Amino acid sequence: MTMMSDQARPKPDAIVAYKSTAERELSLHIFQPLGEGSGEPKPALVFFFGGGWKGGSPEQFYHHCRHFASRGMVAMAAEYRTEKPDGTSPKECVKDGKSAIRWVREHAPELGIDPNQVVGGGGSAGGHVAAACATLMGFNEDGEDVDTSSVPDALVLFNPVFDNGPGGYGHDRVEGYWEEFSPMHNLSDISPPTIVLMGTEDNLLPVETGEEYKGRMEELGRRCDLILYDGQKHGFFNHGSSLDNYQKTVKAADDFLVSLGLLQP
Repeated sequence: MTMMSDQARPKPDAIVAYKSTAERELSLHIFQPLGEGSGEPKPALVFFFGGGWKGGSPEQFYHHCRHFASRGMVAMAAEYRTEKPDGTSPKECVKDGKSAIRWVREHAPELGIDPNQVVGGGGSAGGHVAAACATLMGFNEDGEDVDTSSVPDALVLFNPVFDNGPGGYGHDRVEGYWEEFSPMHNLSDISPPTIVLMGTEDNLLPVETGEEYKGRMEELGRRCDLILYDGQKHGFFNHGSSLDNYQKTVKAADDFLVSLGLLQP
């Protein structure tokens, strides 16, 4: 597999609005597969940036998107509302994530994708957004067609927020509704296959959380691959943090998607 090694940040092929809110219009930054291809519908991958539900940018996952587009996927980095620019709560992060997944499925023909091969991805709080789309029943935007599923067909998660319960990440901000908001506490026998990539020295999200999530998934008969990177801290996977860690984690994610039949070897 050829890895992306250029330092220049790639640019999306298109930026398309998927939702209008009272705060602003939200868009998907879309990276199309290179070359003509077969014309067959392609798998899609939607990334959600990290930032503690407070801020962040889709640009965090531009390199990831270009890589997976080079492998034949329609890869996207989603905007969603956060506290600092929009004055919103963690609830809106999840609502927007679900809207993004639904929009991708509803617009599958013009995007050239298979609506049954939509992968969710993200890091840290963005990993929470992706996992929440897959596990939470509530937090749907008013007036949205919930007949279109917001559950991704697989998840690729980098040091994700899983546990919002007492002692978990951000509990004080979601205390009134954490039981409905915490992916760890809302797993089911239809939770999608998941890969989790974490550093062993993450000071925000302990490895034990990833291990418990994996255990709960497997108790339900669901696949959850947990890959630990010794000595690595929070955000170790970002292209701008370490090219070596970026390449290792992208290869692991790539191999996972190959194993699901979503990518060719």
